[in-house]
Amino acid sequence: MMKYPKEYLDEIKTRLKVSTVVSKYVNLKKRGKEFVGLSPFKNEKTPSFTVNDEKGFYHCFSTSEHGNIFDFVMKTQNLKFGEAVKTLANLAGIKPYTFSKSDEEREKNWQKYISIYSTYINFYHEELLKNPDSKLAKDYLKERNLTAEVVKKFNIGYVKKNPNFYETLIKKFDEKILKECGLFYFDEKKNIYAERFRDRIIFPINSITGQPIAIGGRITQKKSYLAKYINSPETQFFKKGNNLYNLDKARKFSNSSNEIFLVEGYMDVIGLSRSGIENCVANLGTALTDRQTSILNQFFDEIIICFDSDESGYKAAVRAAENSIKELQPEKQISFLFLPDGEDPDSYVSKNGKNLFLDYFKENKILIHNFLFTHFKKQTTNSPSSLATLEKKLRSITNTIKDEFIKKYILDFFLGKISQLTPNLSKGKKFAIKHVYSLSSTKKIFNETKSLSKAELQEYSLLYLIINNLFLFKENMDLLENVEFITDQGKKNFFEIKDYIQRNNEINIEDLPTDKSLIEKINKFASIKHISNKIKKDHQKLLEIFDEMRKDLANLSIEIKISDLESKFSEDLNESTFNKIKELKKLQNIN
Repeated sequence: MMKYPKEYLDEIKTRLKVSTVVSKYVNLKKRGKEFVGLSPFKNEKTPSFTVNDEKGFYHCFSTSEHGNIFDFVMKTQNLKFGEAVKTLANLAGIKPYTFSKSDEEREKNWQKYISIYSTYINFYHEELLKNPDSKLAKDYLKERNLTAEVVKKFNIGYVKKNPNFYETLIKKFDEKILKECGLFYFDEKKNIYAERFRDRIIFPINSITGQPIAIGGRITQKKSYLAKYINSPETQFFKKGNNLYNLDKARKFSNSSNEIFLVEGYMDVIGLSRSGIENCVANLGTALTDRQTSILNQFFDEIIICFDSDESGYKAAVRAAENSIKELQPEKQISFLFLPDGEDPDSYVSKNGKNLFLDYFKENKILIHNFLFTHFKKQTTNSPSSLATLEKKLRSITNTIKDEFIKKYILDFFLGKISQLTPNLSKGKKFAIKHVYSLSSTKKIFNETKSLSKAELQEYSLLYLIINNLFLFKENMDLLENVEFITDQGKKNFFEIKDYIQRNNEINIEDLPTDKSLIEKINKFASIKHISNKIKKDHQKLLEIFDEMRKDLANLSIEIKISDLESKFSEDLNESTFNKIKELKKLQNIN
């Protein structure tokens, strides 16, 4: 029996808090840093069952049962380990693992890779602390107020100008994995493998579970021909867009803080940490990715993006907003914090201290939808063409949001704000005020509708457009021929409405054969409702929106089919199943 790679299991564990998994089967209540509940292993009236997300385990004092999320699912659901892995992978949104002949080799390489980085980092950390040749680096760190204690905490090191550590490592590790790890490059002039980080202070980059997987390096003296910071190149075990600096430490504070500060650099993280703000991470020299946002959402309720206050920092913030809004969820929040001119998080907290920094944050943070609207509004005049461009841009951004509830309310907010820019649209002003407030009640709406699937919600919007524009669709019956509903109820409702429109010359919403309670439900939860009402006289626009939504529903149907087939393929490895998946993916690309 082949073992699951540790990487894969760690990925599941990092995406799922223990409390998230356990709460599906046990009613948990927060008590300090832990959660408590009645034991699932024994009938009891007094709670003896505890969950600790920070340490990653559960413990039952009445039965002595103890373990991680895999243990819990195996024991409570009577599953084998492989079945528990598949169950939790699905819950974490990870594809089932498909074993191959190379898995064992990859796992061996992963262990070698970690060992190489550990050896390298520990060696140069000791060099920084003990070697007199490291005076230049020590002076720089002292200038930045980094004490020996801080250096030890973050395992900071210094690579000398002329080291030859490759020759040391080659005696212990395979040449192939050593060349691929990214610590060295081949110097053709000298015909040797040279240090990538020579004459740089190095900051270890760990995986979310704490294994060293990469390095960031900073020059000690400014030189125009050298980049101030460089990172390890991407490898099979390190992807910049999937990792964040200090996340392994910061996530341990998720029980004591609902917020995580995302900053630009290593020194910002270290500066905040030195001042007592431990819930902070940094991206790795690239734009914030939706994957990074998704990871942070697993542990924290609010992401505060605090980049440098200069022009490049602002541009990075805009890119971060456009990427991260995709992952916005009910009960989650993304905010932006812009410090006074000339300041970065490290400099500000060093001058003003923890409390003033946190006060500044509370008073000056900007929610993501406000930030994006304000940014794009700056480029807009009140002319119809300019406003149309603004609306098109904001609609495009909104369409990337994965959660249907958030998508609906963010779009309402944007359209409401746009309507306030046109004084003659008094109805628009009323609409805007109403829906700015409704944004704050998303949690309530979410709780009411969380039983509805994504397919149902999309179907409701399509049905809403049809039943509220019966004559328009009677004149364009051909558009209804290519619509594919997913749920059985949706198919039934669509057929009834379509048949009614075809058969009757006199059509009225009151005479529809569809159940009236269902129509009420459609009217309540259709995300397209407010947009439709706003443009109801623009028939061409309505039909265009309908066609886009039809395509979205078709792609969702394909996604569901692909997911089902991939699960099947992971079990039977059937070539026919694989070919079906390929064909569906081609069709998806066409749509």
